[in-house]
Amino acid sequence: MAIRAIRGATCLAANSAQEMNEAVAELIDNMLARNHVDQQDVISIFLTGTPDLTCAFPAAGIRIHGLTDVPLMCAQEMNIDGALERVVRILAQVETDSSRSDITHVYLRGAEVLRADLAATSTQDTSTAQETP
Repeated sequence: MAIRAIRGATCLAANSAQEMNEAVAELIDNMLARNHVDQQDVISIFLTGTPDLTCAFPAAGIRIHGLTDVPLMCAQEMNIDGALERVVRILAQVETDSSRSDITHVYLRGAEVLRADLAATSTQDTSTAQETP
């Protein structure tokens, strides 16, 4: 079994704690499901939020969702002029038998534009893409 990283991002329509929790839970669910990863195979999760998200910690959405024994770390994204607003990004380290090329990175709720060049090639659906680090 190898350790792999799965990337994901989602956009919030508003700076709302309820929406934050729902969007983060939806994103982590999709990331794990699309990569056939069970919760017990999650090693740790790093989350970031853009500076305009001040309503809640993104990790709270993961804790509320049931991943209570996984180490989580939150940080603020760099404040870059013209960057997409109200974005939460996730980097999950997991144990999996999948090769690096088989990992599906998940982008939801408008975050697809972070890697629009790959959105059309997604094997899962048109709401996913891969983001450049």
